[in-house]
Amino acid sequence: MSVLTRAYQHQLNSSEVPAGQPLLEVKDLSLRFGGVHALADVGFTVTQGTIHSVIGPNGAGKSSLLNCVSGLYHPQQGRVVLHTGAAGEAHELTKLPPHRIARLGVARSFQNIELFAHLTVLENLMLGRHVHMNQSVLASLLWFGPARRQEIAHRGLVEEVIDLLSLQAHRHQPVGSLAYGIQKRVELGRALCLQPALLLLDEPMAGMNSEEKEDMARYILDVHELAGVSVILIEHDMAVVMDISHRVSVLDFGRLIADGTPDEVKANPRVVEAYLGAEEH
Repeated sequence: MSVLTRAYQHQLNSSEVPAGQPLLEVKDLSLRFGGVHALADVGFTVTQGTIHSVIGPNGAGKSSLLNCVSGLYHPQQGRVVLHTGAAGEAHELTKLPPHRIARLGVARSFQNIELFAHLTVLENLMLGRHVHMNQSVLASLLWFGPARRQEIAHRGLVEEVIDLLSLQAHRHQPVGSLAYGIQKRVELGRALCLQPALLLLDEPMAGMNSEEKEDMARYILDVHELAGVSVILIEHDMAVVMDISHRVSVLDFGRLIADGTPDEVKANPRVVEAYLGAEEH
């Protein structure tokens, strides 16, 4: 598997806060749908350069949390603050639309595959570059001058993502014709093509067999280590979560019941009771 080019890493890292500093702060976040509290006073911090997992039973509010971070939902109270640049400039995300948040460097994949099935792998990945393209529609259609140079430059970065995720053999195939595990990899690649500082992954291994899960875990680690991308991961496979995460936050009925290292979370009695399950004697 190829390593991302220095040019790719330079462009990506130039927008990042220093390692070890807060990248995303979730503060007292509450989200209600009528009388249902999807999230209640949730707060935690994602540190730059980490894989931060969010776990909990079905209906705990995990996907709702990612929807608040990415701008699909607007919470009734609380704040989501993204820090960018070496100076850690703060951006309040809770009132911004999704496209503005994407431009700030937040990308996500969805629990259910959200690709264009009739387009090829290459075309789906190129769509991940759309927020960085600034030429007019007419110039892009004519494919002349600056528009041509821009597309060639973006195509180069997409080729790096294809290499990173071992998608060379599928580049010209319609996504709808590919196996489920490869489609999930393409969705990861499209999010990575946005060139994010923070990548939100909503159950990227759902529905996969053991071999596919191992492959996806390896790709997530490569994205994190080689591309320097921080990750918020929602995943039900506890073996994977505990193996690749630097920190874990646990939700139960919309409330945060634990936040710490994988070892601290595994030893927390509230987590054992609510999610991991107590041992039978």
